[in-house]
Amino acid sequence: MKSKVSTWMACGIGILASAVALSGRTLVPPAGGDPSPRHFGGLINDYSPSAAVVAGGPYEMRGKWSLDLNEHRGTADFSAELNMETSDYGILQGTVDKDNPATRGAHTHHISLTDAAVTDDWAASCPKFSTPMTSGFVVSGPAVVTGNGSAPSFGNPSTLTVCVLGGTMVNYSNVTMTFSMPAAKHFGLQAIHGVVVKCDGHKESRDCTVEQ
Repeated sequence: MKSKVSTWMACGIGILASAVALSGRTLVPPAGGDPSPRHFGGLINDYSPSAAVVAGGPYEMRGKWSLDLNEHRGTADFSAELNMETSDYGILQGTVDKDNPATRGAHTHHISLTDAAVTDDWAASCPKFSTPMTSGFVVSGPAVVTGNGSAPSFGNPSTLTVCVLGGTMVNYSNVTMTFSMPAAKHFGLQAIHGVVVKCDGHKESRDCTVEQ
């Protein structure tokens, strides 16, 4: 499959046009475009930095995420649900008893980003990979984060940048989340990595699978 910046911007749907904004090139559709969102979903699997950077770290971060693009408005809604607990490195640090899971500090986070700006400046805004990405888009805005279902100790909101990226065989294969302060006190300033499992819109999309 030939790589594209995004199929809902570059081909097929053909209802979006680029406009220059101060924060980047915002995707702005013409009047009368289809307002139906396009849905993406997948998994998060990564680690936070060590305890020298994040108290209690490094944490394992495991969860799922979803993203709905509103093509008519050029915005997106993003959400993620994460389980976190101290990794096995905590055993070496003496903060984890390998025979007592309660010492791993297991907890949850729900993350919500609503009506956020969508841009196509992924090359400048997103992390680099050993196998370079060739297409994608960026969603960024103020996110609300919970800790075990309540307000987190680090406070709200925090700017969250979400990159949905892909390569020459799968247009949308990778996702990253990057937090600013204050959430970065807990998650770190680095990109948190995941995989795109599903993408669909008006009909099932093949942009998340290998074309045979």
